[in-house]
Amino acid sequence: MDGREFVWAHFKLNAEQRLRGFNFFVVLLAALQRGFSPGLLILLGAFTVLLAQVFWLVDARSRQLLELTIAALKEMEIEFPESHRLFAADALGQSRVISYTFAIRSLLLAQMGFGFGVVGYGLYQW
Repeated sequence: MDGREFVWAHFKLNAEQRLRGFNFFVVLLAALQRGFSPGLLILLGAFTVLLAQVFWLVDARSRQLLELTIAALKEMEIEFPESHRLFAADALGQSRVISYTFAIRSLLLAQMGFGFGVVGYGLYQW
């Protein structure tokens, strides 16, 4: 594996990892639709809050690792025609709101709030 393949594989792994963590939350929604007991809802809600916090930390680390590869990819792009320099072009037009980081963190905050809501609902049902 040459340096280019290594850098790209590293970028791809961390980018995909940022999106994998959300499958659990789909499972939680299905569990809510089945009408679990209040005690189990409290546990699931608390676990959802904990997972959202853990995924936030994992996402922060993945973002740090992505930043390392982006610098290397920008260096490799110098050899490409200007229209093929995707990372350099993206850096020029980056928006704080229109980004994976904003979207993922917004979703994690929403899931954390949802988890607290499930805990509250479980307590109310108890």
